[in-house]
Amino acid sequence: MKLPLPPQVRVLERGWLSSNNILFLEGEAAALVDSGYVSHAPQTVELVRQALDGRRLARLVNTHGHSDHIGGNAALQREFGCTITVPEGITDAITTWDEEALMLTPSGQRGDRFLHDASHRPGDEFELGGLVWRALHAPGHDMDALVFYCDSRRILISGDALWRDGFGIQFAEILGQAAGLAATKQTLEAIGRLAVDVVIPGHGAAFAEFDDAMERALKRVAAFEEDPSRMARNALKACFIFNLLELRRLPRERLAEYLGGIAFFNDINRRILRLSPEVLADWLVSELLRARVVELHDGDIVPMQAA
Repeated sequence: MKLPLPPQVRVLERGWLSSNNILFLEGEAAALVDSGYVSHAPQTVELVRQALDGRRLARLVNTHGHSDHIGGNAALQREFGCTITVPEGITDAITTWDEEALMLTPSGQRGDRFLHDASHRPGDEFELGGLVWRALHAPGHDMDALVFYCDSRRILISGDALWRDGFGIQFAEILGQAAGLAATKQTLEAIGRLAVDVVIPGHGAAFAEFDDAMERALKRVAAFEEDPSRMARNALKACFIFNLLELRRLPRERLAEYLGGIAFFNDINRRILRLSPEVLADWLVSELLRARVVELHDGDIVPMQAA
């Protein structure tokens, strides 16, 4: 089904490790929302260059501050000289490049430091592609995250607050830093009150099945509320696969040691799962093999798409 996206809005759908990039054509200039992961930055630059087709990239806007959404910022800024606008809540972390607050060091991920030029706060209105968008606070996956809503065209840029089948990892909830799951539920309820014809998520294809996605997401919240260990297990598997896609392969015999060296995995296990390092490693490998997202090659754990 052809989605009712305006012709000046182009979605560059990416696979893991990178978030989608959303390009807005503005005459001889253009703007971009989110920039992917740092290891994909050269690819991002080339994809954006091709999509620009001779235009100037004037602005880059981020929905939130996780590595897969801001990782190409520095490369795009160097290449095109664009300004960068981030959510107001992460400006201090970006300015000081606080890798703890940005969830880089705790999750075992990387980023390329950049300078931001401006920030958006909840309620701000701004133009992208000749359309007026409103920034809405969307805490949960990231407590400072924003989503962008265009009322005139009923389009929602949802970042990791809403996907076709769920939403992003509940970092704050799992780490005990905030009532992240309650915030996610409130965010979904607020989004659900919007009139939406098209959702452009941070990952996966744009979609029109808004009500169905909302129902799935709220059911997932309820399942996590009922069983926090399910939320923790899902988070551990998702974050490990993300990291493995960058590592490309990891010796099976080193898995327990690797998990023990990543603060986020340690916190999940210490606070919720409470397994020995060896049992945790055995469980993780078994789950990922069963889900057919990894294979064992010569004693190494390898993501299926890299096998």
